[in-house]
Amino acid sequence: MYLDRVCMSVAGPRMQDALHIAPEQWGWVGTVFSFGYGLFEVPGGHLGDRLGARRILTRIVLWWSVFTALTGAISSYPILLGVRFLFGVGEAGAFPVVTVAISQWFPPATRGRAFGLFVMCSQLGGAVSPLLVLPIQQHFGWRMSFYAFGCVGVLWSIFWFWRFRDRISESGQTIATVHVPWRPILMNRSLWAIMALTCGYVYTMGFYQTWFHTYLEKGRGFSEHDLSWSALPYVFGAAANLLGGVSVDWLSPRVGRTWSRRGVGMAGLLLAAVSLACTIFASGHVAVIACLSLAYTGITFQQPAVFAACADIGGMRSGAVTGMMNTAGQVGYALSSLVLGILSR
Repeated sequence: MYLDRVCMSVAGPRMQDALHIAPEQWGWVGTVFSFGYGLFEVPGGHLGDRLGARRILTRIVLWWSVFTALTGAISSYPILLGVRFLFGVGEAGAFPVVTVAISQWFPPATRGRAFGLFVMCSQLGGAVSPLLVLPIQQHFGWRMSFYAFGCVGVLWSIFWFWRFRDRISESGQTIATVHVPWRPILMNRSLWAIMALTCGYVYTMGFYQTWFHTYLEKGRGFSEHDLSWSALPYVFGAAANLLGGVSVDWLSPRVGRTWSRRGVGMAGLLLAAVSLACTIFASGHVAVIACLSLAYTGITFQQPAVFAACADIGGMRSGAVTGMMNTAGQVGYALSSLVLGILSR
C-alpha cells in the first residue's frame, strides 16, 4: 500500500511537469483520492467483518493494483483525477480489514505489538519507495514505476489468498451473522474522540504522502538526487511504530488498557507538534529532514494505540469501527491536500 502511495509523491514533480499541472491542481489529486477512500471506508470494513479478511483484502489489493498501473498510463489531468478517485474507492477498507484479521488472531494483551508491526511495515514501504522509484524514473521514466508496483500488488494478492485463513471461520462461527449495532457505536464518546484525533494527525500525514517531495524540491531546494534523504522519515516512522506498539502492551498491565492507549498517543503527538514548529525555523537540508523526520516519528509512535483502541471498542465489529476512524482521517487528508495546494501557489 505504501509503496504505491509514496510512489505518487515521489513521482509528483515529474508528473506535474509532464502534464502541466499547477500546484493548486495537484492538491486536488490527493483530495479526490481521499474522497473515494473516505466514502467507502466503513462499507469496506463492514464487509471485512461479515465476509472475512481473506476475500475482502484480496479484492482490495487487486483493485488498487490495477489503478496503480493505470496511473502510469494517464495522458491528461482530468483522467488523472478520475483514476485517483477510483484508486481511493478500491483501497478503502484496507486498514479496517487488517484490523479484522489482527483482532481475530491476537488477544488484547498482544494487539499493541501486532498493530505496531503492521504499521511499521507500512512505513518501511514508504522508506523503500523513493529508493526504488527514483532509479526507475531516471532510467525508464515516471510511468514505469506505476506499472512495476501494480504488478507487485497483483502477485501479493495471489499469495495472500493462497496462504491466509480467517481464524473465525475455522473455529466454526459464521462470519455472515456479524451485524453492526450502529446506534451504540455512534454514541460512543471514545470513538468520536479517536475520529477527531485521526482527522488531525492524518492532515499532517497527507503532506508526507502527497506534497513532501514537491516541498523538498521546489520549496527547500533539494535536487532529485537529494530526494533519497526523503526515505528517513519513513525509517524513523517504522522504528516508532514498533516502539509504540511495544509501549502500549508494556503499559497496559501497569496503568490499565485505557491509559496505555492515551499515554502513548499524548507522547507521540506532543513530539510531532514540537518538531513541526521547529521545521519552520530550520535551515539547511539536514536540519529540515531531521525536524520532519522527528515529526513523522511522533505521529507514527501513537498509531498502534489508535488501532488497538478501535479493536477494543469494536470487538467483532472492529472493521466497521476502524472504517469510521479512517473516514474521519480522510477528511483531514482531503483538507491537507487542498490547503497545501492553495498555499503553494
